[in-house]
Amino acid sequence: MSELALIGDIGGTNARFALTDPSAPTAQLLHPLGLPNEQFANLQHAAEHYLQQVGATPKRAAIAVASPVGSDEIRLTNRAWSFSRSELERALHLDELRLINDFGAIAHAVPALAEADRVTLHGAPSAPLRGPVTVIGPGTGLGVALLTGDAERGWDVVETEGGHVSFAPLSEEEVTIARWVTARFGRCSTERLLSGSGLSHIDAALRGADSVPADGRKPDLRDPRRIVEGALDGHDRDARRALARFCAVLGSVAGDAVLIHGARTMMIAGGIVPRFVPFLRTSAFREKFLAKGRFAPYLEAVSVHVVTHAHPGLLGAAMALRAPR
Repeated sequence: MSELALIGDIGGTNARFALTDPSAPTAQLLHPLGLPNEQFANLQHAAEHYLQQVGATPKRAAIAVASPVGSDEIRLTNRAWSFSRSELERALHLDELRLINDFGAIAHAVPALAEADRVTLHGAPSAPLRGPVTVIGPGTGLGVALLTGDAERGWDVVETEGGHVSFAPLSEEEVTIARWVTARFGRCSTERLLSGSGLSHIDAALRGADSVPADGRKPDLRDPRRIVEGALDGHDRDARRALARFCAVLGSVAGDAVLIHGARTMMIAGGIVPRFVPFLRTSAFREKFLAKGRFAPYLEAVSVHVVTHAHPGLLGAAMALRAPR
């Protein structure tokens, strides 16, 4: 077991770990385990707990984190965790620690996905992957990454913080939502809408809830899982309206990202969208994705898929560990 390496995918809500053999012919995830972040004071404690559970003492690791990774000091964007790359390497007794952005990890995973690991919304399910590939995913936050190259020459990942660009409302309803979010946060980024909490923001804004109640109470936010459940059940009109607007905004933002990247393929990942793919198909997602004026024909040719692999972040970390430094 000492030859195995540690891989991790650390989001704002959960820390997922597994072991992998970097020398194996294909990337495999061994002993995957998800841990709630709230149970641990920091990433080191969560990693140590996992390694104790599986009885492993790896010397190499690749960990994907929901934050920029360009410096030694790392601060998670959507979790009050911070750590030093070099100190974590020493604390876990590693000879090598690779840190990658969480959505960079998703992009690393894309070439390794089987046809069964994705649902095709548009295009041929079994067609070879065409780059560039835009990877976007609503979860605790909104991840955006770019994959360039091809299977023959190899793939390169460009990690971005594209989820934090300013939101551009395109209808009166979206203007209402943007004003609600701006009143609460001082700015409306795309992530404030396309995320778990973002769905709650859309729902609250459309229901007319106060963004900043005068009595100091927290805004009337519904749990995003309940909103999705209510929308799919069909009896909660407010929930259906909120989820429909979420899908429309996702389509518009996804189309913008494809144009910015010059992409030929769009991969939608994250923990939210796979829960309601049939709803997404019948929503305004496709209409808004194509609504880019003269560039609608370009977007018409872009393949669009939803990633359904159980642990794409871990798979991406395993792929990153196999790549040359």
